[in-house]
Order: sequence, then C-alpha cells, then structure tokens
Amino acid sequence: MKNIITGEDVDSALNSGKKEILVGSQDVITSIAEEKAQKCGIRFVVTENIPSTPVGSTPSPLNGARFTPHFARDDKTVPIHAARLGTAPRPPFDMEYWRKQFPLLSTHIPVANCSHAPQSTFTRNAALEYLENWNTMGMDWDRWMEQIYHAKEEFAKIINADPGEIAVGTSVSELTSTVASSLPLNTNRKKVIVTDAEFPTVGHVWLANQKYGFNVQFIPVKDGIIDISDYDSYVDEDTIITSICDVYYYNGFKQDLKSIIPKIHEKGSLAYVDAYQGLGTHPLDVKELDIDFLASGNLKYLLSVPGIAFLYVKKEIVEYLHPAFTGWFGRVDPFAFEIHNLDWPKDARRFDNGTPPVPTAYIATAGMKIINTVGVENIFQWTNILSEHCIKGALERGLGLASPTDLSIKAPNTAIRVPGDSHEFELALRKKDVIASARSDVVRIAPHFFTRLEDIDYVLDCYVELLKKPIHSVRKTSSSSCWEYNNGGNAL
Repeated sequence: MKNIITGEDVDSALNSGKKEILVGSQDVITSIAEEKAQKCGIRFVVTENIPSTPVGSTPSPLNGARFTPHFARDDKTVPIHAARLGTAPRPPFDMEYWRKQFPLLSTHIPVANCSHAPQSTFTRNAALEYLENWNTMGMDWDRWMEQIYHAKEEFAKIINADPGEIAVGTSVSELTSTVASSLPLNTNRKKVIVTDAEFPTVGHVWLANQKYGFNVQFIPVKDGIIDISDYDSYVDEDTIITSICDVYYYNGFKQDLKSIIPKIHEKGSLAYVDAYQGLGTHPLDVKELDIDFLASGNLKYLLSVPGIAFLYVKKEIVEYLHPAFTGWFGRVDPFAFEIHNLDWPKDARRFDNGTPPVPTAYIATAGMKIINTVGVENIFQWTNILSEHCIKGALERGLGLASPTDLSIKAPNTAIRVPGDSHEFELALRKKDVIASARSDVVRIAPHFFTRLEDIDYVLDCYVELLKKPIHSVRKTSSSSCWEYNNGGNAL
C-alpha cells in the first residue's frame, strides 16, 4: 500500500534533526514535500524493505523504521529521484511559446478552465484594439460588423460549420431561448427531453417554455453519467426537441454524441447540443454528427470572456424556423430600419437578436484563433494525457474522484470531492496560487493545453495538504462576491 509524504512530514523531520527520510518504493512524495526537503537539505531514499502503512491510517514517516541513519542502510536504497526517472510525454506544440502568451501562468496555476480561462496576450491586445478603434473613430459600424463576421468564422472552423450557419448572442441562455421560441406550436409534438446533466440555465429555459404547451421531461443522471439506453426510453414520436450537453459541467462526463444523435433523429426529434463545457478540447464536427443546433459561450476553453456566445443552426432546417425571441439584427437588412416588416434572412442570421456584442467579439475572435492555431486535435491529445495523469495522481493520493476514470467518456474536467464548503476549499487553493473551480461537493481541476504535468502534481499535492487541516472561512459577504460564488463566472 502507498503512503503519501507531505510537506508537514518534512517539517517534522527537520524539527527532529533528521537529514534523510526513508520511504517505500510505492510511496508518493508530494511536490511540496520535495521542494521543502530540497530547501532544508533533507534527502529522500527509497528501499523495498520498508513496510507500508494501510490506507486510512495516518502515515508516520518519523516513527519506527521510516527513518534510517546512513550506516544502517543496505545496498538496495537509492535516491528517490533515480527511482522516478522516465520519459515524460511531450505536447505536440510549442508549450514554452504558448505559456508565455498567458501572463498569469508565471504566478499561478489556472485549472478552472471549465469556469473561466486565463487572459492571453492575444485577447488582451484584441480588447485594446477595440478600445483604440472606438477612441479614434468614435463609431465604426462597418469595421465592427466585419469583426462580428470574423468571430463567426472562427467559431465555424472549430465545429466544421459554415459561417452562414452561425448566429451570435451574449449568452447560452439567450441563444437557447431563441431556439425554443423558433419551434412550431402547431404540431402534435409537445415533448421536450432534457437531461439532468445540463447546466441549470438550459433546463430553466425549457421549463419556462412550458407555458406554450411544451412538456419537459428529464433524463436522470445515474452514478455521475447518463445511461445512453435511457434515450430509447425517453425520446419518442411526441418529442419535438432533445436538449443534451456534450459534457456534464459537474464532473466532466462526456456523452457519446455519435451514438446519441441517431437515436434522437430516429424518433423524429431535433437535437440541441450545449457544448459550452468542453468545446475546444476535443473534436466536435457538427456535419459528421448531424447536429441540428449547437451552442457555446467563450469564457471557458475558448479562452475568452463573458458576454458572447454562438449558435450553430443546420442550414437544412433554417428556413422552417422563425424565432419569436428576435431583434433588429435578425432581419435581412438591419440598417433598413423598417419597423413594419418582419423579414427573415435565409441563413442563421435570423437567430441573431439585438445589437451584437462588438467588444467581446474582438476578444472572442482572438481566443478562438488560438484554439484553431494550436489545433483541437493537438489539444485533445495533450489534455487527455493531463486527464489521465490527474486521475492516476488523485487515486494514488487517496483523493475522492467524482469523475469517470474512462478517458473515452471524460473531458479535461476532473472533479474531486472535498468535505464542507467547496467554495472555501477553492479559496484556500487560491492562497497556494492555484485557481480551481468549486461546484456542489467537488472542486474541479480543469487543465488546458498550456498546463504541464508538474502543474497537475502540484495542484493535487495542495489538495492533500489542505485536506489535512480545517479550512477557515474567508468568504466575503458583498453582493458581488455572492454572485461570483453562486454563478461561478459563467456567461450563461
């Protein structure tokens, strides 16, 4: 069985005047412990002869045979680092270059990408570009409309769509409402299927539309996942649309869209996919999957900010849909200023609403260009390595996983259960320069392509350290802090 050697164990060894700590070959030494040991001049040595402490008991590296003086060691003891030598996997892109583009990485480890990604030099410059244009031009609608189109282009590239199939809004809440308002009411199909894995805003929108005669039913989450066979039971010939997430926000469970979408279509239902929780970290081809609608915001893995979101609408169905949730930019020519004429563009622009979010479009374009430059396939390859490393490291350290361990049904988000108030745990991690994201009873570790393996090790070690001691409340009581805690920074 494994023991976990932490920074507190090194402190105890130092206070006892020890210069060496003897550990078993299967024991786990946290990066914090290694760093402290190096600073204090304490060496770890590994031997096959050290008995392991049973799981659940308190490791006692200061008692019994756990410390052995130099003259008492046998020839089997070797430095711990020599026992750990191996070839570490490397990302399929220039990690050093890209890390330099995210200034926050020089001081913190941001693993809250499932909630909000860090700022890059590209997104910052894009924001400044808009501010400079606004400052020098005062008003530049021609340029700003070009920027909206460029943003749609970048989003379309990520999901293999045409720019004409993309609408823009300010949030997934808005775009889901637009889709709901476009569904025909003169039909016998009144059932809307939603899963319990959806981010709450999606469920709220569909429930609010029940006043128009729709009947919302939820597919349950079982043991942290959605059983694919449940779609056969819930989706039927009365279903007008099935609203599903690509990734479960709570624990990173990733649904098999390739198998689910045909089941939905077989019953004549439309398929609406909320891809917010993972888009940009694994390939998602709307053409190959035959998705009808797909929505996502940009502040998570698409490396942008709140206040902008995009909607894909399959070109083959656009002409049959007329959103009641609309605005002047949903018209053929918004600048005709024709109040008495409700006309409809032939493409997804009919799902645009009011004045588009120009400032955030600049920033979102820059963020999505990063994703398209690095390549979703490359990001998928590396985040899978990070995910596997995180799962293995969490299990080795005895941490409680709420996420699937099967990488084929898992996005980068790894959810680890913590006792008490998870938000307090998140704040405690911040004191160790780790930015993670709390949800319910878990704190999520969600790396991105710029995250290193050693970053994951440090974050997991911080979990171990914090779980050893009570966490005192540091929460602010201001209204803005409460909003941030309850909403998690989502532009939904």
